[in-house]
This record gives sequence, C-alpha cells and structure tokens, in this order.
Amino acid sequence: MVLAEIIIAAIVALFVIITVMRSVRIVPQARARNIERFGRYRKTLEPGMNFIIPFIDRVKKEIDLREQVVAFKGAPVITEDNLVVLIDTVLFFQVTDPRAADYEIVNYIQAIEQLTATMLRSVIGSMDLEESLTSRDKINNMLRGVLDDASGKWGIRVTRVEIKAIDPPKSVKEAMEKQMKAEREKRAAILTAEGVKQSKILTAEGEKQSAILTAEGERQSSILRAEGQAQAISTVFQAVHDNDPDPKLLAYQYLQTLPQLAQGAGNTFWVIPSEVTSALKMVTSAFGPEQGAGDGADKPKREPAPEKAQELPGTGTDLTAVLNAAGLAQAIEAPAADDPVQGNGSAQANSSAQANSSAQANGASASQPEGGPAATEAG
Repeated sequence: MVLAEIIIAAIVALFVIITVMRSVRIVPQARARNIERFGRYRKTLEPGMNFIIPFIDRVKKEIDLREQVVAFKGAPVITEDNLVVLIDTVLFFQVTDPRAADYEIVNYIQAIEQLTATMLRSVIGSMDLEESLTSRDKINNMLRGVLDDASGKWGIRVTRVEIKAIDPPKSVKEAMEKQMKAEREKRAAILTAEGVKQSKILTAEGEKQSAILTAEGERQSSILRAEGQAQAISTVFQAVHDNDPDPKLLAYQYLQTLPQLAQGAGNTFWVIPSEVTSALKMVTSAFGPEQGAGDGADKPKREPAPEKAQELPGTGTDLTAVLNAAGLAQAIEAPAADDPVQGNGSAQANSSAQANSSAQANGASASQPEGGPAATEAG
C-alpha cells in the first residue's frame, strides 16, 4: 500500500513538473512565436518569459524579426533588344508582422524570390542592354517599390534590392570589349593630338616672343648705334670746326686716303686724280722755306741738299717716310714694263699731273704782271 502511494506521488510530481515546464516559454530578443489554441491563432509571444496553458496552447516555430539578406541566383531575362542576360540580385527584408508572415504566405522567402524574378523581367524587358547596364539605381528603386507593395500584406518590409551582376552572352561580351578598346584608343589618339596641338601652339608662341624680343633688341641696338655714330660725327665735326684746320693739313689727309683706293683684291687699274698734284705741291710747300708775298716767279727756287731729308716744319718728321707710309712713292713712279695696263694708268696719271702743273705755271706767269705792281704799290 505504501509502495503504491509512493508511485502515485512520483507520477503526480512528474506530471506537475512537465506541466510547469510546458507552461513556461522563453522567447529570445528579436524573435517571435505564434500561439494556437485548439488550432486557432490566439496570440504572439513577446521576447522574454511567457506562460501558456500546456496541452491546450500550441507554440509554433520561431520567427526572426531581424533584417535578413537573401541572394538569388541569376535569372534569365530578355532585354528590349532581344538579348538574354543573367541577373543576380540581393534582397534585404524584415518581418514586421509575425502573424501575417506565418498565416498569409506559406513560404515568404520563395515568394519574394519569384516576385523578384518576375519584376526583373518586367523592368529589364523595357530597356536595352546598354541602358540596363548603366541604370542599376533605377532598376533597384523600381524593384524595391514593387516588392515592398506586394510583400506588405505578408508582414514583410523590403528595405533594399541590389543588382549583384548582369551577365550578357559571351559574344556580346567580346563585342563590348572590342568597343571599349576602340573607344580607349580613340580617346588616347584625341589626347595625343591635343598634346601635340598644345605643344605646337606653345612652341609657336615661344618662337613668336623670341622673334619679337630679338627684333626689339636689334631695333634698340640699331638706334643706339646710329645715335653713337651721329654723336661721333657731330663731335668730330665740332672739333674740326673749333680747331680751324689748315689747308695743308687737309691736303695731307687727302694724300693719306689715296692708297685706300687700291686696297681692293681685284683692282688692276688705278687712275690718280688730277688734284693729287695740287695736294703734293701744298704738302711740299709745307716742308720748304717760307717765301714772301712779293717774290717774283722768275726767282730761282732753293733746292734742298741731296744728302738731307726734308722735314715737316716744327715736327722733325721725314717727308720721304711720310710719302712712303702713305704709299704715294710707288704710285707716282713709272710702272713696270711687263704690265701695260698699269703703265698706261701711270702714264695717264703723269700726263695729267704734268698738264696740271703746266696750267698752274702758265696761270702764275699770266697773273704775275698784274700782281707785281699791285704788290709793289701795296709795299
């Protein structure tokens, strides 16, 4: 009897323990569990400790309330230009109503995947391949709006949809690579041409500025050179004017310039001007003794001693050395017999000099009778 009571008490205690354990449900944070009583939805258990009636209330599987990520493999989609592309998508969603997610749809993950594929065909079908490759943001926004509206009654909120990859056919990829390569070569050629253009422009600008500066420098140099020459000429002229040179000095300078006429490499014929005899006489008179204004023309001239060289008065300069330095000694002498051209030129020069000397002598003889009495009366 006692043994039977102990067994019954143990069974009752075990039943109580099991009942207590089944009446307490602990739900983790961000989770939810739906309760059915006699097969009908009664409530949703909140996170924490919850009490239910054991053997009457049935607790369904746990539902995650956190945001979830689901990746869908490539779905074949036909574009507007009749190209089949494979599109991989990534879906971000969150369960906002555990009751609707449990009772409104059997498998909301599969439902979202099929809805995403359907909407992709609808959206991509209205775009060509080029537009679909460059309009991912537009496709993402359109998909998110449509999926959010369709899944709202399922207690699901679609937060974000991303196009992971768009894979066109292999032939299209090859054509796109060729097009990209051609486009890059085109841009490279354009950039090279632009660089060459800019280089030529800069080079031309530099040459222009260089030419301008060179011309400006030559202009300034020419102006300064001309001003210097003008100042030098003015200074020389003023010095000559102030010093009032003697005609004998001018005749000596004239004789010094004569050899320069024969310095040319191609000069084979040289005509001595007729004025050279006058210059010679004037220079010679500068080296001879002074004569009075009343001396007659028939007075014998004083000949210098043959062993004494004539000198410039007051300077001690040898006249013969001066004539030799000026090159007049060789020019006045008779030409060589083997050069008929130079002989003719020298003969012409000697004849011209003799004619001028005769003319001057005749003029002096003709004017002497008139000048003699006048000079005597003046005396």
